Amino acid sequence: MASGRFRICRTGIDGIEAVFADSRHAFARHTHETYGIGVVERGAQRSASGRGQVEAAAGDTITVNPGEVHDGAPIGDAPRAWRMLYLQPTVVAAAAEDIFEGRPREEFHAPVLADGRIAGLVAATLDALTDERTGPLGRDERLFLLLAAVLREQKPRREGVAASAVARARERLDSSPASAVTLESLAADCGLGRFRLLRDFARATGLTPHAYLLQRRTELARRLIGGGTPLADAAITAGFADQSHMTRNFTRRYGYTPGAYLAALV
Repeated sequence: MASGRFRICRTGIDGIEAVFADSRHAFARHTHETYGIGVVERGAQRSASGRGQVEAAAGDTITVNPGEVHDGAPIGDAPRAWRMLYLQPTVVAAAAEDIFEGRPREEFHAPVLADGRIAGLVAATLDALTDERTGPLGRDERLFLLLAAVLREQKPRREGVAASAVARARERLDSSPASAVTLESLAADCGLGRFRLLRDFARATGLTPHAYLLQRRTELARRLIGGGTPLADAAITAGFADQSHMTRNFTRRYGYTPGAYLAALV
């Protein structure tokens, strides 16, 4: 019997499941039909994998490919805590085709990655996929950035930026920041693949499309509040999920809350 705590969570993308675990359990050798990628948050574990015997400590990213035989046991007596995403192969295949522009690589190349940047991408993707307030644009962005990092064995060559396509995407986000938008529809409007638009937009503006959209929504909310719109109404009108979602983004960008801004105006 497994000892410890396991929590299975739905995510905002069909075909992806999240598991949060804190346990001393030693897993027997087994396989998954899905891809697995996660981050060890506390403790350490030793496991066999299709790519050899490996050890992972807090801060490391762990991966498994479909059908790969593996096990897992804690190192020492203390439990280890980790968070995982399990992705159906169809999800990874569709993203890989987009990332590699028709020349997909569909294998996680390392069972353990001691890379803080990738661990941060895993954590951010887990947060985005399990937070109901994150829209489809933010969820897709995080997934693409993560998969682009873990499917590659080396950094890609830099290519030119599709400036006209980025300009069209910016124009759409500027003209209607409160409207719901997906990465797929934004890319289709610009004539690019989803990952190419994400990559080029970030290179050109310094922000991903989702971060850019949140910036525009925050600016719109500030104008609405300044014009006398109640806080809750300003949040919904500007495209946020609720007032707390607006407050979180507003404070990140300005350093003070919408309530403090409103109080300064009266």
